[in-house]
Amino acid sequence: MDVDSVLSPRALPGTDAPRDGVPAPRGTGRLYRARAAAAAVLHGSGAVAAALLAIAAIGAIIGEPVLIPSLAASAAVLHYTPALPTAQPRTVVVAHLLGAAAGYAVLAAVPSSPWSAALAGGLTFAATSLTRTQHSPACATAVVVVFQAPAPARFVPLLFCATVVLVLGGLAASRLHRSAPRYPVRWW
Repeated sequence: MDVDSVLSPRALPGTDAPRDGVPAPRGTGRLYRARAAAAAVLHGSGAVAAALLAIAAIGAIIGEPVLIPSLAASAAVLHYTPALPTAQPRTVVVAHLLGAAAGYAVLAAVPSSPWSAALAGGLTFAATSLTRTQHSPACATAVVVVFQAPAPARFVPLLFCATVVLVLGGLAASRLHRSAPRYPVRWW
């Protein structure tokens, strides 16, 4: 028995196939890949901007500066690499809180200076490594605390809320775009 006698004579879809109602395959050309890349960039940029705008809006409503540079870096990590351990909710929230704690601990021991800010960043790195919550933007949170010396009773709850907003923004962004990677990979 011959293989050609068993198979139907209908052509397989492809570039040489007749157009008898069979749609052309999608996602194969350079233009398609360029459009997909542009859509991914716009989606990620929009998600980061939306999360940061939400944090800025919270600050404007309560009259407190909530948006700090380390949160912008966290938003980028979270949306650019959502599957990595550094972007998971536990890591983002706990690491920033450890950074704030390190900053306040250093301020309790020595006055604010570039030296003490560097020490706070190093302590944050050590604390996040020991707790397996490595998130490099948290080191910047420690530096902000040392240089700005915000009141802990106001700053720490605002920092916690801001990190939760970032996580929720990442969650929403991953659900709004079909091809976006799922976030979070794990909650804790």
